Amino acid sequence: MKLTNLASLDPQITASGRKGLSGCSNLDREIWAEFQENPDTVGYESQLLIDQLAQQDHDIDGLSSESIPNVLLPNFFAENATATVQVRVKQSFFRKAVLSSYENRCCMTGLSDPRLLIASHIVPWSKDEHNRLNPRNGLCLSALHDKAYDRGLLSVTPDFIVRVSPQLQACEASPFARDYLLKLEGTSIQLPKKFAPVREFLEHHYTKIFLA
Repeated sequence: MKLTNLASLDPQITASGRKGLSGCSNLDREIWAEFQENPDTVGYESQLLIDQLAQQDHDIDGLSSESIPNVLLPNFFAENATATVQVRVKQSFFRKAVLSSYENRCCMTGLSDPRLLIASHIVPWSKDEHNRLNPRNGLCLSALHDKAYDRGLLSVTPDFIVRVSPQLQACEASPFARDYLLKLEGTSIQLPKKFAPVREFLEHHYTKIFLA
């Protein structure tokens, strides 16, 4: 019921015709506003709470940041051990939020095995500290498409259309590349049920990172 109270504050949910519950409190509104304004801090703190609960209740072990294999998290280097733990907690929250939004499916291909999915940042982690944990700064992509997106070989326009870099089209003619990369040109991504990607973030990737 608490989650559906919060859902009543989400414009993406209400725009779809769903309303949530009507018992939303002032505290609910404060929490929602704080998350919208500072997702990095709120996301980190909420994941810490989940990790503490998981130590007491093993039924929710799967929600702990320790439950995610390192290979499924981006490899960002931190200055010391404490910072490394913080980065892992933050990235665990981001991954769960993004994959949940996309119902554990790659938004470009529909691949649905979580072991092969990555929560890919639209604006890179290093470029925008404020939106590192903002799920609207994420796309659910297969490991292959995450790598291609990160290197600018794929992009998504602000209108949610997949673009394939001319550099990739010019140099890659293998059947595999044709079927799993080149054919994506001009297709639409599958939008999430919540936390739709921000158009300004997509514009940043398309104009600053994409190898046009």
